Amino acid sequence: MTDCRQYSEACARNRGPILEVLRNAFSATTTVLEVGAGTGEHAVFFAGVLPHLLWQPTDVAAHLPGIAAWRDAVALPNLRAPLALDVDAGDWPVAEVDGLFTANTLHIMSWRSVRHFFGGVGRVLAPGGVLAVYGPFSDDGRHAAASNAHFDAFLRARDPSSGVRDWQAVDQLAAAQGLSLTGDHAMPANNRMLIWRHNL
Repeated sequence: MTDCRQYSEACARNRGPILEVLRNAFSATTTVLEVGAGTGEHAVFFAGVLPHLLWQPTDVAAHLPGIAAWRDAVALPNLRAPLALDVDAGDWPVAEVDGLFTANTLHIMSWRSVRHFFGGVGRVLAPGGVLAVYGPFSDDGRHAAASNAHFDAFLRARDPSSGVRDWQAVDQLAAAQGLSLTGDHAMPANNRMLIWRHNL
């Protein structure tokens, strides 16, 4: 059988620092929905080292075989089979969860899809639940480093609807869904991890 697992160098580099934040952020969490699981490597790693979490990876349908191959390779009891999820869809294929994680997705999405992402978070994240978002963010239009500015220009040249997002604009979308920013962590390669809690 052909091995359809894919590998991401970025995932291998960032998973350790992300884990240090998630250990605390998800310490009281039971079920995590991962939006945009990509290759599936984050799902496998975090489910393996955080066994108290039931981890549900999701992505567009084209990525599911690779995620499923990683899941089959590790056979972790707390890692669910991947589900197809379109952030622009009105209904997401999940019940209520108390944790939600996404990495390196908001700058790939259109701003319309980012709005829909937060709308979905507002629908499925339980009161008191935690949202963790990893990736590059600008600060009121100012980039953290020249490399982030170059990356933003590259994204917008490839797709004008994408680009590095201002954390303030993203926080406004979160606040409109009843989420409060509780953590802002500097991460390697000029990335950040933003943590919100769904208000009770």
